[in-house]
Amino acid sequence: MADAPRARKMAKRISQIVASAIEHEVKDPRLTGVTITDTRVTGDLHEATVYYTVIGPKIDVEPDHQGVAQALESAKGRLRTMVGQGTGVRFTPSLTFVPDQVPDVARGIDDLLAKARAADAEVAARASGAVHAGEPDPYKPPRTTDDDEDDEDD
Repeated sequence: MADAPRARKMAKRISQIVASAIEHEVKDPRLTGVTITDTRVTGDLHEATVYYTVIGPKIDVEPDHQGVAQALESAKGRLRTMVGQGTGVRFTPSLTFVPDQVPDVARGIDDLLAKARAADAEVAARASGAVHAGEPDPYKPPRTTDDDEDDEDD
């Protein structure tokens, strides 16, 4: 069983190798917008999970997630061979490609923040013309010395 620092170093190296291979070695046009975001390696260094995101060629065009998944599956053997050559370990870990959910979660958080900003703006608009519900100065003024003298005469 490998220690955690070794697994982290191996995961980082696998990320670098796979990203470089997708960019330079694998000639599949479906992989042009793929970015490797993270890699996790099991403690025994036998399995690696590679997380990726897909950025479309244009902002308005939705990327082909299904095509990218198929392209990564078809290139899995070549990528595993390159990982084995690049790491030099006795057993080359098997690769599993998983689409990263972080961008979707970030979009959801951005939507929630936009709703909160809109609600804050609505509250600020309502509060701009509001007045307090009591007297302007709710505290009793302190007694003056003139009042004290009148009380003593009685």
